[in-house]
Amino acid sequence: MRKSNHQELALQHNSGIPASIIKPMSAAFVSTYPPRRCGIATFTHDLISSIAQITGTPLGSSPELQVIAMNNIPEGYEYPHQVRFEIRDQQKQDYREAADFINVSSVEIVSLQHEYGIFGGDNGAYIITLLRNLHKPVVSTLHTVLQKPNPVQKKVLTEICELSTRVVVLSEKAREILHEVYGVPLGKIDFIHHGVPDVPFLDPAFYKDQFDLEGRLVLLTFGLINPNKGIEYAIDALAQIVDKHPEAAYIVLGATHPEVKRHFGEEYRLFLNRKVKEKGLEEHVFFHNRFVTHDELIKFLILADVYLTPYLSKEQIASGTLAYAIGCGKAVISTPYWYAEEMLADDRGRLVPFKDTRALAEVLDEILSDEITRNRLRKNAYTFGRNMIWRQVAIQYLQTFQASIEQYARVRPRPLIQPRSRDIPQPSLPEINLSHMKLLTDDTGIMQHAKFTTPDRFHGYTTDDNARALLVTALHWHLFSDETILPLMQRYLSFLHYAFNEKNGRFRNFMSYDRQWLEEVGSEDCQGRALWALGTVIQFAPTPGILRMATHLFEKALPAVEKFKSLRGHAAAILGCSAYLQRFSGASEIRRHLEESTEFLMKKFRAHHSDTWIWWEDVLTYDNARLPQALIVAGHILKDEEALETGLRTLKWLLQMQTNPATGYLSLVGNDGWAHKNGERAHFDQQPLDAGALVEACYDAYLITDDPVWYDELTKCFHWFFGENDIQEPVYDFTTGGCRDGLQKTGVNENQGAESTLAWLIALHKMHALSIEKSLERTKTPLPIEEETEVENEA
Repeated sequence: MRKSNHQELALQHNSGIPASIIKPMSAAFVSTYPPRRCGIATFTHDLISSIAQITGTPLGSSPELQVIAMNNIPEGYEYPHQVRFEIRDQQKQDYREAADFINVSSVEIVSLQHEYGIFGGDNGAYIITLLRNLHKPVVSTLHTVLQKPNPVQKKVLTEICELSTRVVVLSEKAREILHEVYGVPLGKIDFIHHGVPDVPFLDPAFYKDQFDLEGRLVLLTFGLINPNKGIEYAIDALAQIVDKHPEAAYIVLGATHPEVKRHFGEEYRLFLNRKVKEKGLEEHVFFHNRFVTHDELIKFLILADVYLTPYLSKEQIASGTLAYAIGCGKAVISTPYWYAEEMLADDRGRLVPFKDTRALAEVLDEILSDEITRNRLRKNAYTFGRNMIWRQVAIQYLQTFQASIEQYARVRPRPLIQPRSRDIPQPSLPEINLSHMKLLTDDTGIMQHAKFTTPDRFHGYTTDDNARALLVTALHWHLFSDETILPLMQRYLSFLHYAFNEKNGRFRNFMSYDRQWLEEVGSEDCQGRALWALGTVIQFAPTPGILRMATHLFEKALPAVEKFKSLRGHAAAILGCSAYLQRFSGASEIRRHLEESTEFLMKKFRAHHSDTWIWWEDVLTYDNARLPQALIVAGHILKDEEALETGLRTLKWLLQMQTNPATGYLSLVGNDGWAHKNGERAHFDQQPLDAGALVEACYDAYLITDDPVWYDELTKCFHWFFGENDIQEPVYDFTTGGCRDGLQKTGVNENQGAESTLAWLIALHKMHALSIEKSLERTKTPLPIEEETEVENEA
């Protein structure tokens, strides 16, 4: 077949490069992408553009180089034509569909650009869903490799590496950590430099006149601004030498990081501005608070005499800004984070201790005073940076891609499409739909009841339900980081704040539709439920303001629990204290309350249970699973084996009491008479609240014990919502996202009130969390690694 004009030009331009490298290759890049303002997006664009130039592939008009773009906003972005598929980062289904989209395409290799924060789920775990359903070789570029990851971070990255044919790191230190901490075979890891633009070695004076900087010695820091940049230390150092170097000008180039700005506004930038004024450096420090074009950035880099990276974190394994500075031949002064230690070795720059203003000032003075030293550092950096230009980097990626395709075909052939393996059958785990919860919610809070699917205003509101709704929003934020949930979280939190009676330290419960409280003191169960919700918000708080508000309410409401007689009130308070301690493990007063409530439950159990009736009371009533759940969680946190074993034992008994021996389905105790020790039992009305509580209790039992029995029980309880129950009719309504109010003798109660809908949503969030957890825990057989096939990463 005749080559295209693009490919003919590429062959002429790339003479000397092996034909196997420059031949067209069909690749899909899973990443963020411009116009989204993100360092990974810029990296991916530069890499694809360089590959397109080398292979002669017309970017955008050819499907051979395509992008699967990650969206972090509902409306997405105005992407160029090379973006062929978009993933909403918090929608797990999109990851499955993206895998299907790639599987049926002609793509030969998938390049994943990995950074925890750009994917949905706990620490970006949703990307595992895509990889597990993908039937193509994958090369994953790891932009962050943590030496001390938390358990979820470690599981996520380990799984990504196991599902990848090869992985690419941007430094030798990352290669070392990946092998020693994550157990990735060295033969599977390729080191390829961060790419840099190909610019000539120019005198810094070349562009200074365009920025009114003639005659100035220019210091530069660029990138998205955030507190970890340590810019305040550079300002302080400049203040110490400015009298000796009045010609010094420090440019801080870049907008505030979008995530920092979203959560903290311009607090850090305003702090820097104040510091400049306090030091009298208005004529020496200049902030360019904007995104700059590629051409503008190159001009700023060229005109800089010294590049500064006074970062605060040791564990930074890569830095695109430092790579660019080296590629442009800058004299660099940096703190000794890992990437800087590696890149600035062999007299390519200077390192100063973290947060050491005096040391930074001394080195800065030396380099500004000594042009010979400054130029030597520049030359050394530029010479080293020639190995990092995008053309060289793209060639190395093409080598890795080709080796991965060959390795995948050799050791892991499989058909194009295979049936998906899922831990939980897809019909049983729908996407989370909050529509009905939102329908029941007005400016005050969530309404208590519904007439069929219509909010029933006659019954007003309860703190019980607003606490449950608050709990849903906290779980939703934890799983999806979905900012659209925050207004609802604030609304339910505001309801609890208004419900709290400062005079007696208790929550009111019932409120009429016209916002009149119908009581001054709610039930002990209501108090415990509010504490549970507040504790969960504290555990997963999305903003400092919400954290402070939830903590304030929690600590004011907790002392009332000491006088409680209610078993379920204590159980809910235990769950709240346990969640609080997940955020603040050293909170001794909260731990004391947890211990006291745990002992209360244990004492009541010891006094009341028997060998045949393993329970706290002579009757099984409502929300029963909350008692064993509380002891399971408390026993785990307090390392109290008796409490843990009691929780597991009572939960097992409760499930046996509520399993239909004929069908094996969950058969809940009905609230039309309950279940008594003497054998009398009501089979209806069965409540979603009780099924949801069992799901939560089994979830905690499974996570803590890792016993698959609890996973089976949890699945059984969850499927109660879909018709695996005594009347074999679903209570979850797929059309509304709501849950019907229970099982009656005559059928399903068609009302979809708050309690039932929220019990369902809490259970569904737990199942989604478990789905992620099981995805991470699934063991994989790594690809055979042949040391002799390791890609050589030399141009």
